[in-house]
Amino acid sequence: MTARPRSTDASRFRYCPFCRAILESREKEGAIRPVCPGCSYVQYRNPVVGVAAVIREEAVVRLLGKEAVARAVEPASGEPAGGAARYLLGRRRASYRGSYCFPCGYVEFDEDLHEALIREVEEETGLLVEPRALLAAHSNFHDPDHQSVGIWFACEPVGGRLRAGDDIDRLRFALAPDPGVPLAFPTDRLVLEQLAGGGNAPPGSV
Repeated sequence: MTARPRSTDASRFRYCPFCRAILESREKEGAIRPVCPGCSYVQYRNPVVGVAAVIREEAVVRLLGKEAVARAVEPASGEPAGGAARYLLGRRRASYRGSYCFPCGYVEFDEDLHEALIREVEEETGLLVEPRALLAAHSNFHDPDHQSVGIWFACEPVGGRLRAGDDIDRLRFALAPDPGVPLAFPTDRLVLEQLAGGGNAPPGSV
């Protein structure tokens, strides 16, 4: 198994969120965890859940037309050959500024993960989508104190107007497995490699 960076005390609470007592490090259920000596609260550091959309260029062009798409995106990286496809990526404006990723975001409390995916895609790309096949799920360790589990879905655009927004300031279609731009997240590269190799996606889903 590949070595990965380990989390630090930066991701541990110092004070109890319920009674504000100073937390102590104690063994709890096989690990050393922050435990409140007053109310017995235990901080379980669990990864958050993120969702990402895999959207093919040809599906967007079919919906909106070539001219509308050309006005909304950067020039494409590379020309498809031999049945290859290009996929929608966005350039990040805040965290990981200047690098690219699939349209993505976190699932909120009280929100279904499909609802989160639809919301995030609309915020970042202007597109309304329908989630289709589940393509991949990976643990993200690139920021060891903010770990997450990412879930990638093939998405079919069904409406909207293509434009960059929210955390994204530019859109482009890129080839798999090498998009020709820096990627924000190592697991996005795994998904691009899966797409280039055919992966487990059902025919016509991505």
